[in-house]
Amino acid sequence: MADVSIIGAGPVGSLLALTLARRGLTIEMYERRPDLRKAGSAGGRSINLAVSTRGLFALHQVGLDEEVLQNAIPMPGRMTHARDGSRNFLRYGRDESESINSMSRAGLNALLMTKAQETGRVRIHFERRLVDYDLDSRLGRFDDGVRIEMPVVIGADGSASALRSAMVEQRGAQMTQEWLSSGYKELTMPAAPGGGFAMEKSALHIWPRGNFMLIALPNLDGSFTCTLFLPFEGAPSFAGLRSEADAQAFFENDFPDALPLIPNLAQQLLSAPLGRMVTVKVWPWSVGEALLIGDAAHAIVPFFGQGMNAGFEDVTLLPAGRDWADVFADFSEARKPDTDAIADLAVENFLEMRDRVADPEFLFQRKVEEELQRRMPGRYLTRYQLVTFTRVPYRLALRAGQIEAALLKESIRGEEVDYARAQELAEERLVPLLRAHGVVQP
Repeated sequence: MADVSIIGAGPVGSLLALTLARRGLTIEMYERRPDLRKAGSAGGRSINLAVSTRGLFALHQVGLDEEVLQNAIPMPGRMTHARDGSRNFLRYGRDESESINSMSRAGLNALLMTKAQETGRVRIHFERRLVDYDLDSRLGRFDDGVRIEMPVVIGADGSASALRSAMVEQRGAQMTQEWLSSGYKELTMPAAPGGGFAMEKSALHIWPRGNFMLIALPNLDGSFTCTLFLPFEGAPSFAGLRSEADAQAFFENDFPDALPLIPNLAQQLLSAPLGRMVTVKVWPWSVGEALLIGDAAHAIVPFFGQGMNAGFEDVTLLPAGRDWADVFADFSEARKPDTDAIADLAVENFLEMRDRVADPEFLFQRKVEEELQRRMPGRYLTRYQLVTFTRVPYRLALRAGQIEAALLKESIRGEEVDYARAQELAEERLVPLLRAHGVVQP
């Protein structure tokens, strides 16, 4: 019998298997989908991921960060597109060294599965969907009716986790699900004639339009994966896009510069599956020697690019040891406040990306923060930088963001900025917090 059973062989489950195998453990993994290395990328999931510092650190721990980055496109900032076709580039960090990295979800998943299997300690059972898990007998029941004993089990089976359902139904675990009133559809913008990129490749492109938006991430083959985020109901909404003429008119009005770059736009939009987005919070994450990890424990909306990064960070923070009940309980207790924080931050960032990145007041505040960073090098780090380019606890980034918002409010009067006051407040309120967590040196 294997030391650990893992439900789900997505990126987080596969990294977990590889990590535990490198600790000398044997692993049985159960994945409901076919082997994507043979069948191609499964539908219904984004084919792009934005990997940043937390995810790269986890990959470094298993010696794969450099290999992964060779197949990624760095994006040092956002390129916003106005209705009139004008563009504005907003840098994420202080320079191009602070970039997020666009990469293929399927490619990363395949690499992690292969590396896990190459340890000789991991077996993956494909097309085996867990239906239920008995927390008393520790028997897992699969969709083919087979029951398998799994004394130590970790659920990396995503936002619809079967293991989590067992904890809720059998032990009364408390779970909340908050669905966004917007959904999404994915479209493909092909490479330009000759194989180049149709737009600037080193940016995450955003078309912010109030209560809806389009984004695009670059792929290595010159294409972009575009995602339209739009309310389910109302005007405009997915409910209102009933015909090819509706889709064509919608893009002509709201995304005119993107329209000529997406052939068969109307057909793509009408045929693409409509995805939903949910924030899941649950407690406890563990019952005895059963644990939830990644989206199974803390599914978040995708607007901070931290879903997989947070799941990978879970893996790096899971302590070594064989006293599983204590290991799982201690890990959950320490980690839960941070995943709650990033869940809230992700929803806030959705509103920022959708509503504020084209707002003059927001852009002015960004300029002020850039100047504060210039005046206080290494001492003023924005909330986004702390989340994306450091490994400090998410709850610290949340608190730092609250401090920064308050000091900006106190220092800005119209178009006048009292930089001396802003620096004084930052030194008084922000720097001690960052210093206490090793972000700012004494």
